[in-house]
Amino acid sequence: MKLAFMFMLVVFALVPALLGQDVEPIKVEAIRVFVWGQDSPAGAISSTIEDPLTGNAIRKLSYGGVEVSSRLGFERIAAEQSRIFLNYSTTIVNDTPAPLSVRYGGISVDGHAAALLPFIPGALYHGQKRKGAPNAAPLEEMSCFSSGFLSHDHVFSESSASQALTVASQEALTVSTVIRDPRRYHSVLCSAEGCYPTGTVRYYLTVGGQDYVFIWPGRAAVYCGK
Repeated sequence: MKLAFMFMLVVFALVPALLGQDVEPIKVEAIRVFVWGQDSPAGAISSTIEDPLTGNAIRKLSYGGVEVSSRLGFERIAAEQSRIFLNYSTTIVNDTPAPLSVRYGGISVDGHAAALLPFIPGALYHGQKRKGAPNAAPLEEMSCFSSGFLSHDHVFSESSASQALTVASQEALTVSTVIRDPRRYHSVLCSAEGCYPTGTVRYYLTVGGQDYVFIWPGRAAVYCGK
């Protein structure tokens, strides 16, 4: 695990930017950046476990009494079967003597930065027919929430992205986030083994002033739709 020192910039979309694509990179300025899969004796420890109920993969980063675990899922957008909603569920376990703040960081898909969804009530959503909010979604109608893959308890959305959550000492908190795949091309690949998103998803949360970065291949995403 490599530690990034004060004022280091982490750029998720470095390669696409160098190639001149119209991509806005995700950047973060932080004291330390922990990246899943990049361990060292002095930093966070990466691991992968299987959910005992579903067999789905869960990726974990542990450091100094803090454990952050990640799951990645997706579901199709009903009106556009070739487009998908990507989502992640992150659980923070605080085994330290002090409370921890949790803030939304950022997410990108193949270097394309994605904005959080604005969630609005279903009746209002259908009444407006997405007018003025093409990326909006009714949270209560999303299958990944109704199936239990995502938790309703804490959700980072367009309106709450700047808010901080708090994990008390010796407690845990799960936060969910949903985006609409920002890529303009076909984002789902189907084969005899099933369908899954293409590309790579990168996202991070800031926990206790440190950034926890997870990198997921789209093939590992769990289909939590109907």
